[in-house]
Amino acid sequence: MLDPAVAATRLAVRTALSDLADGSVVLVALSGGADSLALAAATAHEARARGIRVGAVTVDHGLQDGSDRIALAAARKAADLGMDTTVVRVAVDGAGGPEAAAREARYGALRDAAADAGASAVLLGHTLDDQAETVLLGLARGAGATSLAGMAPSRTDDRGLRWLRPFLGLRRPVTHDACAAQGLEAWHDPHNVDERFSRVRVRERILPVLEAELGPGIAEALARTAEQLREDTAAFAEMIDETIEDIVEHSEAGIAVSAAALAANPPALRNRIIRHVVQSEFGIALTRVQTLEVARLATEWAGQGPIDLPACIAARRGGLIHFTARGA
Repeated sequence: MLDPAVAATRLAVRTALSDLADGSVVLVALSGGADSLALAAATAHEARARGIRVGAVTVDHGLQDGSDRIALAAARKAADLGMDTTVVRVAVDGAGGPEAAAREARYGALRDAAADAGASAVLLGHTLDDQAETVLLGLARGAGATSLAGMAPSRTDDRGLRWLRPFLGLRRPVTHDACAAQGLEAWHDPHNVDERFSRVRVRERILPVLEAELGPGIAEALARTAEQLREDTAAFAEMIDETIEDIVEHSEAGIAVSAAALAANPPALRNRIIRHVVQSEFGIALTRVQTLEVARLATEWAGQGPIDLPACIAARRGGLIHFTARGA
């Protein structure tokens, strides 16, 4: 009889792969931990029935002693499952702290590996617990709905590559049980219990307290919140795309938005339009304070001067708010 945890992981992967063409190439991001190892095993099983070619990519961040050996051990496990394997060493030296820098380096390596393999999708092992932690971290930062929407189960990037998270509906113990049932020995990353990292503190301290004080089901409730906010975000995105066509025009060294049209929109849509325009044109994310200051150029115009923003300057001239690259 098939173990329930193994059955759950396979069903989740089968559902995630359901609209991929037979014969596609997919990659699994494999750290060697229980989540990604259970994902690799389930994907290898489901891929055989569909004629899908599946590979595993292990990213060695070089942040721990022996990380090269850990990466090779993970790759060997994937090879035992019948998967093509790749190990990529990356340098973690970007901005935003070690967690953000490691994430950026990891996703860059996965994108490049997918391009080299001709893969149509990359599968990631994030679970419902990871989603709950993401929502709590967003709440702590005072983030907006886009951030609180958490991780999407399926997302297509600007290269046409799909990022799939089949396990967002599964709790972390399910992946551990699936590995145990299949005789797969998972690696236990010491960083996952290192309380220097904010995500670990959420996992080890905050979520258990919430469960104890408010009752079980907190993680599931946070995940449902993320799902509802993703629906709202998708609706707003469609409204923004429709609105921007009518109120945005290109200007010298930047872009301009109709002040009257911005002012006529409700605050939620107005602020999202401003953030979307700046993100799309200059690749930066405005804070709420910065967004509200720009909005005042439309709603509370009293002749105020230009607003300095990261990478650009916002200024009202006549009926338009111009966003101009710095130094232009």
